Amino acid sequence: MKKWIKKLGLIALGLTLAVTLTACGQKSHSTTTRATTNLNLQQAGTLTIGLEGTFQPYSYRKNGQLTGFEVDLGRAIAKKMGLKAKFVPTKFDALIAGLAVNKYDVVINDIAETPQRQQKYLFSTPYIYSKSQLAVKKNATIKQLSAIKGQKVAQTTTSNNAADAKRLGATVVPTDGFEQSIALVTQGRVSGTINSREAFYAYFKQNPTANLKLIDAGNAIKTQKIGAIVTKKHAKLQQRLSTAIRALRQDGTLTKLSKRYFGGDVTKP
Repeated sequence: MKKWIKKLGLIALGLTLAVTLTACGQKSHSTTTRATTNLNLQQAGTLTIGLEGTFQPYSYRKNGQLTGFEVDLGRAIAKKMGLKAKFVPTKFDALIAGLAVNKYDVVINDIAETPQRQQKYLFSTPYIYSKSQLAVKKNATIKQLSAIKGQKVAQTTTSNNAADAKRLGATVVPTDGFEQSIALVTQGRVSGTINSREAFYAYFKQNPTANLKLIDAGNAIKTQKIGAIVTKKHAKLQQRLSTAIRALRQDGTLTKLSKRYFGGDVTKP
């Protein structure tokens, strides 16, 4: 009889624990659900991210699979938010416009925060602090950035780099992206191209014998803040993105990813 009573007690204890654990699981799921249902996402439970997918090491394909700094960053952000990440590769010149037509929830694609963009969009806290450089051929007569005045430079037309080139008096030759801009420089069809130090670092890592040299922009171009972009109707999403990025900075994930893809930490001011 005592053994039977003891067995009943163990069964009751097991049932109590099972109910408690189930309730805790339901509470956790309920909390996560409440935290994400008011974000107006394209797909419930999923953070849909727009990016190029052709710009190494930010986002590119390796053996057919999408990878890169911003791909891993996007997945890490989504995980912090309790969401899955979904990527939508899009050409650079159409990326930001895709937000307006609800093609994705957010753009994570090395896009600088500018006063013009702030008028229409919201930026998260920065995940990169980008400093500009000018790439020219090794035998070029250009020794400093100001010398591009009156010269042709290759840039994607809607990029902040193109705006800086025009401000400095250069003539912008439109390109589809970084690789084409570099190609025009090496072919001698343009005098140079402006881009971030991290983009050039990654390029030289893959092409150590390239016939190019870098000229530091100094104070001629301000350090750019790079953050995730959403529409102004997604203010709550912006806040959640910023919270996730701050957490990734604090736990060392940002630095780890930066060193993996750029060979140094470009995530700090």
